[in-house]
Amino acid sequence: MHQFIDLRKNALDSEDGEFVFGAEHTGSHACYMIYGVLQPGEKNRLVKPGRGHEEMVLAADGDLEVTGAAQGRLKQGEAFYIAEEQTAYLENPADKEAVYVIAGGHGEQGHHH
Repeated sequence: MHQFIDLRKNALDSEDGEFVFGAEHTGSHACYMIYGVLQPGEKNRLVKPGRGHEEMVLAADGDLEVTGAAQGRLKQGEAFYIAEEQTAYLENPADKEAVYVIAGGHGEQGHHH
């Protein structure tokens, strides 16, 4: 039987504002999900999938400013794709907390750690 995992609580309890729901919980290395919380005015949250990985970044609650491989205002409900060693940085320009979700997995060339 599957159990529910409180991604938000785990992200807020972490030092970096992110929680990775992945192999440790699923037993599978095929995919993972990151739940991230940015405090008001917080900047420079790094998004970098890494070798052999691809990610889709969704602004789940609030708009984000994005710099790097993707650039511009990422509005709530919008997403962008990033792969491998590309880097992007997220910033919360608002005066309230913002939430993003990253869905990730292994690229077509396979898994290389």
